[in-house]
Amino acid sequence: MRFSIHNGLRGRIFVGVGAVLGINNNDYPGELTTVINSVVQEVKSRFALDRLKDEPVIRLYRDFYWHELGIDPTKQRPAQEALLRRILRGEDLPRINPVTDIGNAASIKYLVPIGLYDIDSFNSRDLVIRYARDGESFNPIGSQQRTLGSNQIVLSTIDGLILHVYPYRDSELTRIRSETRNVLIVTAGVPGVNEEDLIDPVQFIIDLATKYLGGRIGAKPVLVKDEASINIVN
Repeated sequence: MRFSIHNGLRGRIFVGVGAVLGINNNDYPGELTTVINSVVQEVKSRFALDRLKDEPVIRLYRDFYWHELGIDPTKQRPAQEALLRRILRGEDLPRINPVTDIGNAASIKYLVPIGLYDIDSFNSRDLVIRYARDGESFNPIGSQQRTLGSNQIVLSTIDGLILHVYPYRDSELTRIRSETRNVLIVTAGVPGVNEEDLIDPVQFIIDLATKYLGGRIGAKPVLVKDEASINIVN
């Protein structure tokens, strides 16, 4: 599978990519619950709600929202910030399904947005991060279909199936379900974010999914700045 970033976006965004295969996403091992709860306690001890917007990595994503996407980050917060705020207000980390919850735990631990996609839903077709075309349709998780504009950035298959509006909204069509077995992991980077901050959470997800969900490594973490081959090992 080729994973590329359109020429007009190179140097402005980059991603970490990996894959885990053959997971059991139905059962929720108690040991995994313990690990996720420990991450929640860790971030509670590291961050304070009233200072969260000034955390350097959070600030980078807020600036990207303002300057690159034209989105007010106080009205639509970066995904990882929204999760952290929920926890720091005393609420629980959402529990959806085991691998999605691992992804959310990684997002708050490493402070980056993370997308997880059912590989079988797009048949391992080549992927590209590009600008949307005016009038393209997108089916976000939990919302009605919407029409995109050309200022928006998307992750799509080479033939146009949109997986993600960068870097905050995933598609209903490729989302993780309880029956999902094969998962593509994508961490979304913006200027100023350290490369290891994109690679480390991919490895974290792979490690937990192989240890607790019976998965195996499908593709080791790689950083994509322009294009790369993601060799999914079946």
